[in-house]
Amino acid sequence: MFTPRRKIILTGYRATGKTVVGLMLAQHLNLDFIDMDELIEARAGQPIRQIVAQQGWGQFRLLERDLLAEMICRKDVVLSTGGGAILQQDIWYLLRQTGLTVWLTADIDTICRRLSEDGKSASQRPSLTDADIYVEVAQVLAEREPLYEKGSHIAVDTSDKTSEEIVHIIEKTLEDDEFLRTVEASLPKDPIFC
Repeated sequence: MFTPRRKIILTGYRATGKTVVGLMLAQHLNLDFIDMDELIEARAGQPIRQIVAQQGWGQFRLLERDLLAEMICRKDVVLSTGGGAILQQDIWYLLRQTGLTVWLTADIDTICRRLSEDGKSASQRPSLTDADIYVEVAQVLAEREPLYEKGSHIAVDTSDKTSEEIVHIIEKTLEDDEFLRTVEASLPKDPIFC
């Protein structure tokens, strides 16, 4: 069931503001907040960097996939998904039918600047390609942007906006009944039973 006012799913590349915006949005809407990467780490008992180093990206993606599937029927929540969660297309297809999916975007320069300024970034975000950070961001964005676009109801560029401005944009979208009816009408008719 599509419940956009009771479930907001944030997607986008690393350092686009999913966690900060998600937490603030959840507080404004009086919803629970789940940072999926943090929940994976808590359940695994180790940071993502360690999971990837010991078991590889494949194992991390399996943990991510299981958690995404668990979130399909979750309501009254703002979900901050990992940057690569969008790769789980079959699960994402179902998840997208249950809430408003918001793609937080930023330009490459902004993402790289934010990553370099974030003291926790190196310890929490293992390299995806082992390339230079600018090359990695450009390469991964080129691969994922079509998926983010296809898998989201709206996109919000966070490059030059404060968290408060981004939350305001999302809240205005949630108040737009005509837009939400259009989104719901565009969804597949195969029902999800929760």
